[in-house]
Amino acid sequence: MKILFATSEALPLIKTGGLADVSGSLPPALRALGAEVRLILPAYRGMAMAADAREVVSAFPVEEHDMEVRLLEGHLGESGIPVWLVDAPSLFDRPGGPYADPKGRDWPDNAGRFALFARAICAVALDHAWLDWKPDVVHANDWQTGLVPALLAGADQRPATLFTIHNLAYQGLFPGETFTQLHLPAELWSPNGLEFYGRLSFIKGGLAFADRLTTVSPTYAREICTPEYGYGLEGLLQYRSHVLHGVLNGVDYSVWSPENDPFIRRRYTPRNVVIGKPDNKRALQERFGLPLRREPPLIGMVSRLVSQKGIDLVLEALPGLLELGIQLVVVGTGERRFEEALREAAAAHPRQVAVHIGYDEALAHQVEAGADMFLMPSRFEPCGMNQMYSLRYGTVPIVRQTGGLADTVVDTNPETVRDGSATGFLFRPSTAQALRITVQRAVEWFGRRSAWRAVMRAGMRQDFSWERSARTYLKLYRLAMEDRNRKRDPLRWQAAAEGNSLSDPRHADTHS
Repeated sequence: MKILFATSEALPLIKTGGLADVSGSLPPALRALGAEVRLILPAYRGMAMAADAREVVSAFPVEEHDMEVRLLEGHLGESGIPVWLVDAPSLFDRPGGPYADPKGRDWPDNAGRFALFARAICAVALDHAWLDWKPDVVHANDWQTGLVPALLAGADQRPATLFTIHNLAYQGLFPGETFTQLHLPAELWSPNGLEFYGRLSFIKGGLAFADRLTTVSPTYAREICTPEYGYGLEGLLQYRSHVLHGVLNGVDYSVWSPENDPFIRRRYTPRNVVIGKPDNKRALQERFGLPLRREPPLIGMVSRLVSQKGIDLVLEALPGLLELGIQLVVVGTGERRFEEALREAAAAHPRQVAVHIGYDEALAHQVEAGADMFLMPSRFEPCGMNQMYSLRYGTVPIVRQTGGLADTVVDTNPETVRDGSATGFLFRPSTAQALRITVQRAVEWFGRRSAWRAVMRAGMRQDFSWERSARTYLKLYRLAMEDRNRKRDPLRWQAAAEGNSLSDPRHADTHS
């Protein structure tokens, strides 16, 4: 099976979030199962060097943008997966990040940038880039590639399409006049297409037109079909729920595993975790100048400091948490108000609170290895990765019962401890009180040495490797190909749009 994996970021080339982790790990796992995978990304500044992309393998015009683009061929780090970089220097060779300038402001021409990227993907998918390679499936990811399934829907002899929602909160919404400026096919401007309450929605292109839809955990797949998590798209997602699947992200255990982690003081396995964990806890305490105490639990957080991640709940609950005697280490960056509040807390309580503003890969590993517990009080979490890292490191997660957190952590109580299934602590209400009560419950269990070790070891035995997810995706690719074959006669945008005639969220009450 030939798969074109279309993404706006991928480790180790470029990362702003979890999309990069998936894009860097899933393609190698698919190849290990026999698939032929190619990645396609924009050629951001420095990407050609990072991917060792020295060869121009194609050049073709994109008439709607009055521009010629080149494709540079490189590879994805040590995996060697072939990568095609869409080289359009005026759009992608810029300082700053993939989506924002050095000051964090979104590039004003993001719609044009990613519309061109989508058209380049379509050219490759239809073999209009003269590469003599045509995929069976295009796997598009998030709003930056959302136009791809919509543009391919009107093409003869197109590949099947699968679209993955990594975070529905980011939708690629632009003013309605942008649709005309981008010279998109007129048939796509309707409530059943790309129009969303008078605005242009890139993500609707994927949601309405892809043969199959996935998101990154089973619980999140259900959540986004509700008004609480659907951001106005729940009607469309309810209508297409028969092709919507929740596939849990995997973990690259060659990177995230305490028995071979080069960043931690002492490596360990489930057999010697009771020796290795204290050494790493001591190293973390030393780094931050915290008292070298073994008994009070040390709670770690590595997170974006934004409301979604529940950092405001942590700050509100902090006085009560400190009364429990815990130590808290927070690593992350985000909204300035949260950064400042954490700095103030660390200054006021230097023996219990330590903060590192910024991201440090080695330090993230050291927190996972050195903390006794890991805190993730997210308001919503499509999948989450750190709770799965924590389980492997014997660092018991405390999480809100939402999205992938609910799918990967089993709450600790007398029954689950007895049957050996307990791996962490969950709470449901998104409140500081619920958070504090759950941390208190975890602290109480921490004092029960034998039970706590059983919970740690149960977490370390969990297997969230990418192979399982990759096998599921191969099955979904085949289903997408079957869906495509059923639609082929005839296949035009209007036919596809008529097939989605109830897909507009304004009609949610007629098909929920």
